[in-house]
Amino acid sequence: MSLGTIARKVMGLPEPTGKNGTGENPTAAVPRQAEETPPRPVNPWESAGAELRQQTATGKAGNGTRPAPSRTSSGTPWTPQDERSGAVFLRRLGRGLVWFVVVLAAITGVRAWFIPPKAPAPKAPAVKTEAAYPEEAAQAVAARFARAYLGWDESKVQEREQLLAAVLPPDADTTMGWNGHGRQDVLAVQPGAVTKTNNAQARVRVEALVRPVAGAEPAKDKAATPAQEAARWVGLDVPVAESAGQIVVTGRPGLVGIPKHGPKAPDTPTTQTDPELSTQTNGAVDKFFAAYAAGDTDAVTAPGASVPALPAGVEYKGLVSWSADTGSGDRRTGTALVSWSLGGASVEQVYRVTITRVSTSDAHRWQVYDVRGGSA
Repeated sequence: MSLGTIARKVMGLPEPTGKNGTGENPTAAVPRQAEETPPRPVNPWESAGAELRQQTATGKAGNGTRPAPSRTSSGTPWTPQDERSGAVFLRRLGRGLVWFVVVLAAITGVRAWFIPPKAPAPKAPAVKTEAAYPEEAAQAVAARFARAYLGWDESKVQEREQLLAAVLPPDADTTMGWNGHGRQDVLAVQPGAVTKTNNAQARVRVEALVRPVAGAEPAKDKAATPAQEAARWVGLDVPVAESAGQIVVTGRPGLVGIPKHGPKAPDTPTTQTDPELSTQTNGAVDKFFAAYAAGDTDAVTAPGASVPALPAGVEYKGLVSWSADTGSGDRRTGTALVSWSLGGASVEQVYRVTITRVSTSDAHRWQVYDVRGGSA
């Protein structure tokens, strides 16, 4: 079966008729004149009537037989053939499938059948990030302002105004509500939380340790020194704003109270004590703290340790208590309570001390390897 026959079967085209069923034109050898004047097609009914009249006239139709109709070709290039309904259905189904594939290929593309396109990764939603407020710069400016604002001296009015002008906008009121009388010293300033309010504005909490100074009575003794009151902590809320990348104080502050007590401390786990090791190492720890105050710790610390000595003016009074924590190994930690003499007073302080076992050819001993202040 040839390729043309297969194509005609799929597309549902009829087979052409010709010489030997090959589809060749039977009139190929007819002269050009015959091609130009094709014969008139014969009507089978007219030829049958003509034969009947001729037979009747000659008397050949007496036998009663009916003449057969002429089978002269009607001039069509093919002859219709009956087909079963199943063949027609299959042909139409095949034709429909072919057209479906063609249309699908045109819509989706042939390449997508074999190499599916990669699904695009979902884009993360765009989040507009706001620039962080310059808290450190705000704290620094607020601390400078608080020191100048809370420290006043009626004999140094211009000095205070110059210090305030450095952190205020141009043409601002540098008196900031002060009437120009009295004296107060600022001993310490500690900036705290920065609370952003709106736009580029914020509020900075500053805590200051101040000591008011009462003036001497203009009485008999002009050489009398002013009486100093007790120092106290005060809180100050300072309004600031960011302008052109810098922080400026935008107005007068307000005094606020400070809690009398700190918050409750979290519960700490209880440390178990090793009584035997505490007794065994008590002398080594006592010797270390004596050298710690004397300024020479190299002889009482373990090899490789580096513990700077205390400054001059600190006198060692004694080891109040020492307890080594339970554990194992050649390096252990314990808590020491030490009494010092400083500034004419005695104070007791807590240290966390790390000791290590140092071995020699004939014995071993414990020496201090590190020391940290506080109980944590």
